[in-house]
Amino acid sequence: MNLVDPIGDMLTRIRNGQMRSLNKIKIPFSSFRFKILDVLKKEGYIIDFYLEESKEKIKSILVVLKYYEGQPVIKEIKRISKPGRRVYSRAISIPKVKNGLGLAILSTSKGVMSDADAIKNNLGGEIICRVF
Repeated sequence: MNLVDPIGDMLTRIRNGQMRSLNKIKIPFSSFRFKILDVLKKEGYIIDFYLEESKEKIKSILVVLKYYEGQPVIKEIKRISKPGRRVYSRAISIPKVKNGLGLAILSTSKGVMSDADAIKNNLGGEIICRVF
């Protein structure tokens, strides 16, 4: 199956999994998705993620979602830069998500990182999504 927006598909799977109170969800593997999930784990929005390989040698990522007192930790996860409209930002003009309580994930020249890391390293880039 060919997806037009694989990152948007991943974010939708996370959103739908948390709406149904699932503990684990499966996402098709790509290294870019793996890096985005790594940022989400470092920031504490998901518990963990694992690389899984099926009998047909198809790789997928198993994501363990995080809940606090029965409510999902991720209240909102939204795609910002889309295939039809890319959104870029310089280091000094990276938007704050919910006055700094949330997180923006950026793809920079030094890799995928959170907005705080990008500002600390004085790097701009494509704003992939925002999480709160």
